[in-house]
Amino acid sequence: MATGSREKTAATFSNFAALDLGALPSTARGEARIHPVRQVVATAETLSGYGHIVTDFAAGTVTIVTWPQPGWRPIVAGEMVRRGEVQHAVNHAVGRSYITGWFADPASASETREPGDTSRILTHEANYHPDGGQIFFPRDGAPFVALLARPGDDVTPADFVAFHCDGSFGIHIDPGVWHQPVFPVGERARFDDKQGRVHACIAIDFVGEFGCYLEVPLRRE
Repeated sequence: MATGSREKTAATFSNFAALDLGALPSTARGEARIHPVRQVVATAETLSGYGHIVTDFAAGTVTIVTWPQPGWRPIVAGEMVRRGEVQHAVNHAVGRSYITGWFADPASASETREPGDTSRILTHEANYHPDGGQIFFPRDGAPFVALLARPGDDVTPADFVAFHCDGSFGIHIDPGVWHQPVFPVGERARFDDKQGRVHACIAIDFVGEFGCYLEVPLRRE
């Protein structure tokens, strides 16, 4: 059955945006548009303001900050693998798994159908942690893409950048920086990740707020 099928009886929700994945708006029917995200190569310079490169996962430290809620968006409680046309993430730091994107029209994407185009992925949300940073470090040198935007609750789709990482290093995402779980360039990749014990998340729903999915390029341009 298609992940976005309207015939599902039980609503399936995403991780933070609370978008009903059983009734997704269709790009093919013009119910949501696609916003292409610009891509840059991740370096120490380009990551400035978003985070920094981590070359040793064990030695990498996570930045922790003292906060109350910093802006107007509400706080929600708080192995990357491709299954057909649907991208899944397992966050070992918080012990949950969820859908992070689609390789076809999200309204009809299927976990049993091979994707026709894996050079980009559509995603519907992002979040940030006001209380601390997060480190993602690839095992086996798997390349990946990090979707990031600088802090601020008035963020828009145009603020997001796709950072292409060649797999020779990990990244520390700074507190307050908008992100999704990183997207592997290949079909499957395992990551070591760590963050603070308190990991509150503040979310943005691109579909609900802006009527679009973000199109994240996965292949290096």
